[in-house]
Amino acid sequence: MRKALQRLLERYPDLAPCREDIEKAHELLRNCYASGGKALICGNGGSAADSEHIVGELMKGFMSKRPLPAEERTRFTELYGEEGAYLADRLQGALPAISLVSHTALMTAYANDVAPDMVFAQQVYGYGRPGDVLVGITTSGNSANVVRAVQVAKARGLAAVGLTGRTGGKLAALCDVTIRVPYDATPDVQERHLPIYHTICIMLEEDFFGK
Repeated sequence: MRKALQRLLERYPDLAPCREDIEKAHELLRNCYASGGKALICGNGGSAADSEHIVGELMKGFMSKRPLPAEERTRFTELYGEEGAYLADRLQGALPAISLVSHTALMTAYANDVAPDMVFAQQVYGYGRPGDVLVGITTSGNSANVVRAVQVAKARGLAAVGLTGRTGGKLAALCDVTIRVPYDATPDVQERHLPIYHTICIMLEEDFFGK
């Protein structure tokens, strides 16, 4: 078992039933990034904040600094000299991820002009490519805008990971992997989602940037 996952289960033994699905979600994302794909992430309320949080852990150094490879540093310095060295010193390796909750103008326009439950689905249609992964976060598993996004993702050839509560709701039948934490109350579910996605982000960082 990966050290990060072992630590998660030691700290949160109640998440032991989720172990296999956490490993499967990590594998889907690892394969996505290994083939040049990206992650799209969505949720509502506290889960919207989680979407932003996950992007922050993937797009910059989390547990490591992720320095640029030597050949990339050389490219910057050849182009820009000292300024290139400045850029290379301050850029970090990134795992491409887009939070679908962040595009206020697009979301409000789409909700007003078309349909509120399609605000994430339209972005999946526009951004998503086969091989990408959509991560949908909903404590009930039934949030209409997240369900619509997953439906579009599957039709477009994306893999889908759900983060939900005990039952999994509608997402359980739609997603390739649904991590169902064994709680029903929203605060309890959201409190377990955070250490789960932290663990997945740590494992991905180790996969692509070392410990």
